[in-house]
Amino acid sequence: MQTQAIDFHPPVDEATPYLLPVPATLFAERADRFAALAVGHSLGEWLAFLGRLSRAQHEILKGLPALPLPDAASLEQAHTHRMPPLNASSLSRPVAWRFALQQLILRLDSDAPEAAKGTLKVLFTVSDAELERLADMVLGGEPDAEQAALLPFVGAALQIVFTGLASQLDVRQLQPLDAHGVCPCCGSLPVASVVRLGATINNLRYLHCSLCNTEWNVARATCTTCATDQGVALLELEGSKGAVRAETCDACKSYLKIVYQEKDPQVDPVADDLATLALDMLVDEAGYGRSGPNLLLVGAYGS
Repeated sequence: MQTQAIDFHPPVDEATPYLLPVPATLFAERADRFAALAVGHSLGEWLAFLGRLSRAQHEILKGLPALPLPDAASLEQAHTHRMPPLNASSLSRPVAWRFALQQLILRLDSDAPEAAKGTLKVLFTVSDAELERLADMVLGGEPDAEQAALLPFVGAALQIVFTGLASQLDVRQLQPLDAHGVCPCCGSLPVASVVRLGATINNLRYLHCSLCNTEWNVARATCTTCATDQGVALLELEGSKGAVRAETCDACKSYLKIVYQEKDPQVDPVADDLATLALDMLVDEAGYGRSGPNLLLVGAYGS
């Protein structure tokens, strides 16, 4: 009786195309990152304040009542028509976002910088109708320059609620969209992309949503706006360690930052973006326009 050797190859875990936010750690780790970046930084006081804001986001999300997801019929319709299940432009906003904003104001008022204290006092007196108008500005990407000081706090409150909603989804409810540069969960633009470390996602690039903190895999060395692989380049600040770079595209003249966990495992797409505003100035002077907002500085890039 003859025997035959059979090559056995154990199944390889496939990299997930989507990473839903982990509410137990996301804002807390971002707060720690802001605090670390603030040390010795020329914008240290502001970054430290944003660390306290992120810590407040963590505590508020932890204490929020259950956030209702869209019903099964709505989720199925979104899937059928290849739309984000939590489409921020059409979803009926949970009123919990205004409660989250109120809690942010109360938690931050005592140790906010003087300029921010005035802004928080104004926000505390704004009507619900006006708050919803401000939320429309943030989510619609058309901020009013006269309201620029108010919008980051509105954006932070919206992040709390949409992150909470996204974390409750089944990742199988997400699917590729025709527009690869918008979040498959809520339809918002990315704040930056992350080249990640991890057993099944090592060296893969994920775009990070500016609103709900979901991530989705996109090919490296391609423009995250127009999808071309021609004329794409990386720029960084002189003397930097390369953990944060700007990926520019000559085809559409856009850019978005890309952060590398290999260079710094603690890098955060939101915090490190705001700690490298000098890089934005450099790329802007070279003629490129930013393609996605940072909601903690919404309106600053004309987006």
